Amino acid sequence: MSAAPLVGYSSSGSEDEAEAEARARPGAGGRHRGQSPLPSQRLPVPDSVLHMFPGTEEGPEDDSAKHGGRVRTFPHERGNWATHVYVPYEAKEDFLELLDALLPHAQTYVPRLVRMEAFHLSLSQSVVLRHHWILPFVQALKDRLASFPRFCFTANRVKIYTNQEKTRTFIGLEVTSGHAQFLDLVSEVDRVMEEFDLTTFYQAIVDEFEDSEILLRVLAGQVRCKSGNKFFSMPLK
Repeated sequence: MSAAPLVGYSSSGSEDEAEAEARARPGAGGRHRGQSPLPSQRLPVPDSVLHMFPGTEEGPEDDSAKHGGRVRTFPHERGNWATHVYVPYEAKEDFLELLDALLPHAQTYVPRLVRMEAFHLSLSQSVVLRHHWILPFVQALKDRLASFPRFCFTANRVKIYTNQEKTRTFIGLEVTSGHAQFLDLVSEVDRVMEEFDLTTFYQAIVDEFEDSEILLRVLAGQVRCKSGNKFFSMPLK
């Protein structure tokens, strides 16, 4: 039994088939002797033409190894901007010494733990903002925090945290003195989140803790908002 053809043609009878065979024989039909045969394959289309009118836009590659182990918790979509509100912390010598002491010990239990390059205290989850919401969102934050006083806080408890999706683990310091002020900050940020129908802050993300002899003293002088690759700073009063 012969194999089925890849492309089928309709037939009008044996006479048409015979005529088609005659046209296909060399020297028959309208092709002159000496004329070059038509190429059996199509010529490749230049890349400049292929990419002239892209049909879809590909999102960024989700390689967690290139982003400090972060795993995307929502799909990339054009016009969506990942947004996060936090208090920045510029690491001092005592904090870096603490990291140097903790990290080797922690890596015996979790080898994939790495030292972060920048540090902060989160006031919100990572949420998704449409591009046209960014400026109104930041302005709402500025209005809420305009009269909020700067304050000092301390941290002296080492704690282990996980994010809500259980995709990342953090070793951090818990705020002791100044805790009430941070709760007030989170409350103000949550109100802005609610205005834009966004998720408010975590309720409970602590796994366990142990006491530490390190006492970290920090001045909270500003709040920052990172949306995509844009940064906005809101100084406290």
